[in-house]
Amino acid sequence: MAVKNRDRFSTATRLRLLGEQTAARVYRSQTRRQARRSRLTGRAALLALVLCSMIVALAYPMRQYVSQRAQISDLQRQQEQDRKRVEQLRDLKARWQDDSYAEQQIRLRLHYVMPGETGYVVVDPGAAKQSRADLRSARRPWYANVWDGVDKSDASDQ
Repeated sequence: MAVKNRDRFSTATRLRLLGEQTAARVYRSQTRRQARRSRLTGRAALLALVLCSMIVALAYPMRQYVSQRAQISDLQRQQEQDRKRVEQLRDLKARWQDDSYAEQQIRLRLHYVMPGETGYVVVDPGAAKQSRADLRSARRPWYANVWDGVDKSDASDQ
């Protein structure tokens, strides 16, 4: 036991104990410092800065891309409508090339009749009343008719 007690008070033992205590204190202070330390390191801040600058740099081209895609789709839709309209006009032209269709339209629109046929015109009573209203407006000065037209259009908007 004498050897053990002597080892306990020896300089080497004391230095070793003092070193272990100091190491424990340093370890505890480092863990506290790491806990207090911000999670945002210099590398993370640089990465965030690079990402933000890339987002800002790509915002305008992306907006242009989206607007141009929308414009392209509008033009394609308009082109398809124009194709349909051209097809309708070609169909109408082909119908007018047919003599029977042209004759039918001439009879309908111009009230022509073939030789030997009798043409009749049926007068609509509502149209006769309207023509009388037109005769009343013919007797008035022109500016009164214009003003009545403005009043009628204003009333139709409401």
